[in-house]
Amino acid sequence: MEAGKGRDSLHGARVALLESRMESELASLVRRHGGEPVCVPAMREVERDCAVEAVAAVDALSGPGAIVVVATGVGLHRWMTVASGLGRDAAVREGLARATVVCRGPKPVAVLKREGLAAHVRAPAPHTTKELLDVLAALEVRDHETVYVHDGGASRVVPEALASRGARVHEVQPYAWALPEHRAPLEALVASLIAGKLRALAITTQVQARNLFEVADDLGLRGPLVDALSSRVVVAAVGPTCARTLEELGVPPKVMPEQSKMGPLVLALAEYLSAHTSP
Repeated sequence: MEAGKGRDSLHGARVALLESRMESELASLVRRHGGEPVCVPAMREVERDCAVEAVAAVDALSGPGAIVVVATGVGLHRWMTVASGLGRDAAVREGLARATVVCRGPKPVAVLKREGLAAHVRAPAPHTTKELLDVLAALEVRDHETVYVHDGGASRVVPEALASRGARVHEVQPYAWALPEHRAPLEALVASLIAGKLRALAITTQVQARNLFEVADDLGLRGPLVDALSSRVVVAAVGPTCARTLEELGVPPKVMPEQSKMGPLVLALAEYLSAHTSP
């Protein structure tokens, strides 16, 4: 069936996306399936001064048996860039070549490939912390120098799990996620969601959800936002990590695809709306 004509149609629904680019993959998919994307940035990437962490992590790779656990491609690239700028380019590359490298998702794998390096262990889809911990459980980490490269959320779950198993953990957080510098568009989105001006909200990272609610809290509108997202607005989560965060915030998603990818997310949302749209 042609997209936009049947069960795979968004039926003209206005779908809030917590990102800035109207030409993004997700926005394009929403348009292709008959919806109107409303893009509002909910987060920005802020580089951290991680020079001390970066050098300590490189030094940790100098001996045998080191392990590197990478949560993000962006973080891996920036760690290598910072190390290179400090004169440690050869050391970080040689260390990554010797170490057992574990990647949470495909993006750090792609970074390694571009640099002529390899990932030795990969967490399976949907590439959440759970899958990462599962593959790490099969590795002997006790007394091993272990570098953990954070994403912008700086979750403590993985480094603490490694430390509890006796690993000597060296953490690098090359960047952080923050609220947008200009919050007015996000504040306006909160008001639009509460007013019922949008049919759906698609969440692709847990930080998006947390930042949306942080802004609602600052406006004194958490209660009305929860009410809107629990009734009038269809909330879609790209995968289980986002879904758990939304549940913690009081708005379990109505839609979550079997595959944690953009395409299946939009298709699942279209099918839900088709089933709940009056002819």
